[in-house]
This record gives sequence, structure tokens and C-alpha cells, in this order.
Amino acid sequence: MLRAIRWAAWGGVAVLGFLLLATAGGWLVTDGPLGDRRVASGPASLPIGGPFALTDHRGRAVTEADFRGKPVAIFFGFTHCPDVCPTTLAEMTSLIEALGPAADRIHWLFVSVDASRDTPETMAAYLEAFDRRILGLSGTEAQVEQAARSFRVYYRRVALEGGGYTMDHSASIFLLDAAGRFAGTVDYKESEATALEKLRMLAGAGPA
Repeated sequence: MLRAIRWAAWGGVAVLGFLLLATAGGWLVTDGPLGDRRVASGPASLPIGGPFALTDHRGRAVTEADFRGKPVAIFFGFTHCPDVCPTTLAEMTSLIEALGPAADRIHWLFVSVDASRDTPETMAAYLEAFDRRILGLSGTEAQVEQAARSFRVYYRRVALEGGGYTMDHSASIFLLDAAGRFAGTVDYKESEATALEKLRMLAGAGPA
């Protein structure tokens, strides 16, 4: 009995340590208090990036195959996000502008983890504030879960006082090469200079 309690205690410490590290490292951002619904990423041995079937903000059904042939920068968030998502998309817009013509060599994707509210129409209206090359993707709960698992993205729905809800979610921009292979991340609040260097390499544009 004592041994079981000791193992449970160490397990709790490990989980807490992971959450602190993930938050500090920009892998995880919480837009609200911890909730009771979690969609976790897949096993660590699985590659980042994989199959998905979603709908873009123009109403077109797409899969991962539609984005082969060019590198991809993909961010998971939601339109009701109070700060992380608009900040990241604004930074993505600035990076696109800073890249100049090289930005056209990359697919820029914003995937919603809020299947209940983020319809293609909602995504289209939201993305009007950002660069037109950012394509919004949304889908059913099952489709969103599949996409998140393919990228080992963490997200969960969190109830708020008064009956509303928000979403906790990972905060990095994932980078894939033209063949769909994982090529790295642009982490939340990473310096613009570092992010630009990564994106220029991804686009094959070389240093500025």
C-alpha cells in the first residue's frame, strides 16, 4: 500500500513537471483554468504531421495531400481565443510580409480546435484581419481530433462561469517540408529573427 502511494505521488510530480515545462517552452498555452475534457496527442514515437480531412474557409474539402509540393506552416487555435491566437496570426502575418516573395513558397494554415463554433464562414470572417495567404481549416469533432492527433497537438474544452467555454491548446507553429515531413517549429513568442531564419530555410530561400 505504501509503495502504491509513493508511486502515485511520483506520478503526480512528473505530470506537474511536464505541464510546467510545456507551458514555459511554448508547447502548451492555457486560455482558461484546467478543465475536464482533454484530447491528447498520440504516442511520442509517432511522427508529427499526418493525414487529415477538413474544410477550408472557402468551403472546399481538403486533405493533407492538397498541401504537398510546398512546405507548410500550420498553427492550431480557435477564433474565440482571447490573446494567443490573434497574437500568433498577427505575427504570422508579419513574417509573411518580411519574407517577401519567398512567402508564396509556403502553405500557411490555421486549424481550428473549436469544432462547435468555428464554421468555414466564421473562419473566413476572422481571417479577414490577417494576411490573405493564411488558409483557415475546420471540421467536425472527429475530423479535428484526427488532425490534432496527426500533429500531436494538445487541446481541450474548458467550461467557464456563466455557461460559456474556452479552449486550452498547444501554441507552436509546426513546419513541414514539401513532402509533408516534420521540419521543426516556430515556438510561441520566439524572436522574429529566429523565426524568419527557420522559414527562409523551409522555403529554400537562403539567408536574407
